Amino acid sequence: MHSHRSQWVTLLRVLAIIALGFFCWLAGLLGVWWLLRVAGVRIDPWAMIQTLSSAVAAAAVFGGGIIAYRELRELARGRHAQVADRLFDELNSPESIEARRWVFQNLPGDPRVGSSSLTSEGHAAVKHVLNSLDRIAFLTQAGWIPEELIMPWINPMIVKAWIKLRPYVDYESDRRQEPDYYAQARELGERCLAWRARNLPGVQVKWINDAL
Repeated sequence: MHSHRSQWVTLLRVLAIIALGFFCWLAGLLGVWWLLRVAGVRIDPWAMIQTLSSAVAAAAVFGGGIIAYRELRELARGRHAQVADRLFDELNSPESIEARRWVFQNLPGDPRVGSSSLTSEGHAAVKHVLNSLDRIAFLTQAGWIPEELIMPWINPMIVKAWIKLRPYVDYESDRRQEPDYYAQARELGERCLAWRARNLPGVQVKWINDAL
């Protein structure tokens, strides 16, 4: 009940401010008209009011558009910051770092050999990295965050992981007869490879043991 009354009070205050502003604007225009008349300038007051009101309304619309644009840009920046934070947490969690390290250092190149010989630790590491790539693909889908903001720092981690895991995804997709098996992770990995080829041509990917 108190909340409902508060809403009505707020609405009445807004209406009162609008009405007060209207009468002040009208009084100001009539004052200008009176001064012009005293100065000997003859002008229809209603035509003057209409013309000046139209000009002010146009200026208000233009100003409102600028304010709305700035607010939308600030909202976009805030959304980009949130997405970037989630990407950082996803890629740099201790579990993700350890899983990628295991994949880099221990995953055999031949998926027919590696899939049948994976230990429980290895299987968990591979699944963690693939699920992480899926999550990153979701967070970086078109329109959520500009690619140029994130590619320079997420690209090395994703490319190194995807080069190792792509043969396994291909092998498992064929074996299961599931063409959509980790499809989003595949799309992300290929997108990162294409970005790297465009922006870092000739740079070879290397895996170093005991890296920081």
